[in-house]
Amino acid sequence: MTISAEVAGRRKTPTVQVGNISIGSGHPVVVQSMTNTDTADAKSTARQVAELARVGSELVRITVNTLEAAQAVPDIARRLEMMSCEVPLIGDFHYNGHQLLQQVPECAQILAKYRINPGNVGFGRKRDDQFATIIELALKYEKPVRIGVNWGSLDASLLARLMDENASGSKPRDAAVVMREALIRSAIESAGQAESLGLAHDRIVLSCKVSDVQDLISVYRALGERCDYALHLGLTEAGMGSKGIVSSTAALAVLLQEGIGDTIRISLTPEPDQPRTDEVLVAQELLQSMGMRAFSPMVTACPGCGRTTSTFFQSLAQDVQNFVRERMPEWKVQFEGVENLSLAVMGCVVNGPGESRHADIGISLPGTGEKPVAPVFVDGKKHVTLRGEELTSEFLQLIEEYVHKHYPQRFPAEDHT
Repeated sequence: MTISAEVAGRRKTPTVQVGNISIGSGHPVVVQSMTNTDTADAKSTARQVAELARVGSELVRITVNTLEAAQAVPDIARRLEMMSCEVPLIGDFHYNGHQLLQQVPECAQILAKYRINPGNVGFGRKRDDQFATIIELALKYEKPVRIGVNWGSLDASLLARLMDENASGSKPRDAAVVMREALIRSAIESAGQAESLGLAHDRIVLSCKVSDVQDLISVYRALGERCDYALHLGLTEAGMGSKGIVSSTAALAVLLQEGIGDTIRISLTPEPDQPRTDEVLVAQELLQSMGMRAFSPMVTACPGCGRTTSTFFQSLAQDVQNFVRERMPEWKVQFEGVENLSLAVMGCVVNGPGESRHADIGISLPGTGEKPVAPVFVDGKKHVTLRGEELTSEFLQLIEEYVHKHYPQRFPAEDHT
């Protein structure tokens, strides 16, 4: 269930429209992701964009770093249209964005938002001119802009100026504090510059990304106090696997709980042979576990103990989770509210029946030495007892039947063949 801005205590921001997605305090926190394909390879990029959108990325960012990449954007958009994928595309520009947007007008028109980094949009005297060119093109094509500062590419001249000011002060601050201030100043001053060029306040999103959890929390708390722009959250270079997941969720959960953040990305380094879509699933699970959004049925499963020496309940929990993820793209189109479905797969008699009754559908498997039967509870009441080799398929069928029976259809079933 989506929580309103008032209930969640979100800081108030203007609404920024990015294609068909609304960003801001009056709207749900938006999940976004980024491709890692060569954008010039339109086929591969379109396929990955569609994969990310299919699992729930509401915005997808693509790198636009060469003329070939910019020229591929119209082809990517056409391929997505053929796949009935309407996700807004964000163009990520560094160093030469002012040139590429001018050279390929169709790219500038198709992209739903531009992302620019004030630290490398240009250098020296060229910086202001090149920044202004991108903003003028955003005005021409009526596009919002994310001004995304990153401490790995911070504006060197701004940082040097603040370091000099700090060194000459009566009570110099720690260098890390000055760097955080430089990030915030870079974002806010660049946004002010964009507004002075004519870009509307409600067409600007800010981000200040770092790779340390405590630094990120400090920066965004200060940023949230000092401006009312919509904010994009993300721990940059979060890392791989559990490290990246834990670091990202540790930082973002604190900020989201404090009402800070309007869009999020989990920047995971993909493990070998693992899908790019993992970062989307983590972002969704973060928001859903905090009660801020609902994306997919949640599966409660026990961790196991000495009472559950059989691993069958683990296999069943995984089968249920995979089944839900596979069916969800069709369910969410066909059935209203199915994302709120709750499921439980429990491993013994201690907490099994109780947890199963709390879920919409729950199954309590037998623990070590228990009678080899598995009661299934539906809406808090015992519905049926399962046993035998077909237990998994029968339980999955009960889930399918529950969805069809309890959630209203958006359209007649025959429309989704």
